[in-house]
Amino acid sequence: MPKREAPVTSLQQFLPEGTFEPVLQYLNHYKVHLTVAKERKSILGDYRHQTHNMNHRISVNGNLNVYSFLITLLHELAHLLTFEQYGNRVQSHGREWKNIYGQMLDQFLKNKKFPPDIEKELLQSLKNPAATSCAEDDLLRVLRKYDKKNGSHLLVEELPEDALFRTDDGRVFKRGKKMRKRFQCLEVKTGRVYLFSPVYEVEKIVLNN
Repeated sequence: MPKREAPVTSLQQFLPEGTFEPVLQYLNHYKVHLTVAKERKSILGDYRHQTHNMNHRISVNGNLNVYSFLITLLHELAHLLTFEQYGNRVQSHGREWKNIYGQMLDQFLKNKKFPPDIEKELLQSLKNPAATSCAEDDLLRVLRKYDKKNGSHLLVEELPEDALFRTDDGRVFKRGKKMRKRFQCLEVKTGRVYLFSPVYEVEKIVLNN
């Protein structure tokens, strides 16, 4: 099973200290069915609105550090609140969602629930929240400091030019030059060139001499 329902009593382990109660209030008030998912590279979380047969459903990747988990959960809860107020009449990450998401983040920022470096980046992002926290490179770099360390995994921007790396699907690439915001990388097997985000996490390949 790719997902498991998160028992309320175990939710605290996924959240920063002092944030469980306010999060629980949202979940209980809106009768949210929350699941903790295995790692998904393309998304950190998702939201499905209430129907006649099902409650609001939110899933968040369980491999995230506690600060990333909270930010992602608030992102998805903001979708819920936006749907409650506007239904399907507004864009998914339009002005209405941005305002609600900003207000929710501000609640936790005022209560000092984030470390200073994350707080700084979140305050910056409140000016125009991205559609996903993955899209905010500076915030992602800071959040990554709080991940469990894996020595073989690096960001693309941390690799030297011409270094070989492997993606999760097993493909091998050679890192090339940076073109504006992304890196040109050559897939070794096919010779095709792909553009990678500088903060995309990959496995560095170390060649034995």
